[in-house]
Amino acid sequence: RVSFMNNQKPQKPTLSGQRFKTRKRDEKERFDPTQFQDCIIQGLSETGTDLEAVAKFLDASGAKLDYRRYAETLFDILVAGGMLAPGGTLADDMTRTNVCVFAAQEDLETMQAFAQVFNKLIRRYKYLEKGFEDEVKKLLLFLKGFSESERNKLAMLTGILLANGTLNASILNSLYNENLVKEGVSAAFAVKLFKSWINERDINAVAVSLRKVNMDNRLMELFPANKQSVEHFSKYFTEAGLKELSEYVRNQQTIGARKELQKELQEQMSRGDPFKDIILYVKEEMKKNNISEQTVVAIIWSSVMSTVEWNKKEELVAEQAIKHLKQYSPLLAAFTTQGQSELTLLLKIQEYCYDNIHFMKAFQKIVVLFYKAEVLSEEPILKWYKDAHLAKGKSIFLEQMKKFVEWLKNAEEGNQQLCSHTE
Repeated sequence: RVSFMNNQKPQKPTLSGQRFKTRKRDEKERFDPTQFQDCIIQGLSETGTDLEAVAKFLDASGAKLDYRRYAETLFDILVAGGMLAPGGTLADDMTRTNVCVFAAQEDLETMQAFAQVFNKLIRRYKYLEKGFEDEVKKLLLFLKGFSESERNKLAMLTGILLANGTLNASILNSLYNENLVKEGVSAAFAVKLFKSWINERDINAVAVSLRKVNMDNRLMELFPANKQSVEHFSKYFTEAGLKELSEYVRNQQTIGARKELQKELQEQMSRGDPFKDIILYVKEEMKKNNISEQTVVAIIWSSVMSTVEWNKKEELVAEQAIKHLKQYSPLLAAFTTQGQSELTLLLKIQEYCYDNIHFMKAFQKIVVLFYKAEVLSEEPILKWYKDAHLAKGKSIFLEQMKKFVEWLKNAEEGNQQLCSHTE
């Protein structure tokens, strides 16, 4: 019994009673945006509509007021004139200011001046970057709570801030909100936004920004599912004066379709599908996605060349290439019905032989093979030789083709003489 009691751990003493004093560091300052709002609004009323003065006031106030804590309140005031309630309405009992985006004139110049205010503020207080991004995402979700004029101003401002890099294109995710899309708010907002963005930069810069955040293939989601077609997108944005955006989306779709076509082609070839089935499939895809014959012949060429493990020895690779390409000649012939398609193929062969050094001496052999197989004809070959070739390896390939071109010219002259005698 004694040993049992000795083995028991003694109980730790506990403190009971009341703590009278709270340590200073344990006290959490009460969150009170009202007082912060009053300070900002009072300062803005003193600056008036002089946006230079507004920028200076905001710069100086950051040293005295807690911008980090009240970032949302600060941006609400600068955009809407006061703190926003959920849904985007201004709280009635709050003081408000007219020195804000929503109360300003609805034109690009005014919005550019406001963009400068935000730029200066965020450059000065770098930590506001994330808060501002969150604010814009929230404002976009609140669009239905704003008037048409307020939406237009916000769209122009957002476009300018996207153009100068203050905002990241990922904020556009908010526009894919189901309710905004369904009611046409997203598409209408996007028109104004892209107009001011493209006006500040150009469509190529816009495309780069969209690509960085994987938004380049999502623009059609601005419309409900039953209207997500290139035709509808193109018509809507072209009529709104954004033809370059319509063309960009159309190109994106075509690029997607081309990648899909190449992938499927390679699979069909590796399975050894009959050429007639492959040709039928390709022609359907061309029609469906509006892909030109020139584009298709380039895709077929690169697909044909990627299905083989090529020999590393120059003297053996030419033989291997001729054997392989002879087999695929009927497939290429089906898509060289136009002179321009033949020229495209010639340029692709030239490029391939230059980029793959083992093929340098095989160029002329490939061209002759395709001439015999009726994939290529005299006229495009002569045009290529005269002035349509690429600079890549030009002297080597022209030298290789010299005798064959002379023979073609003589054959052509002979045919012409034959024709004139017959006449």
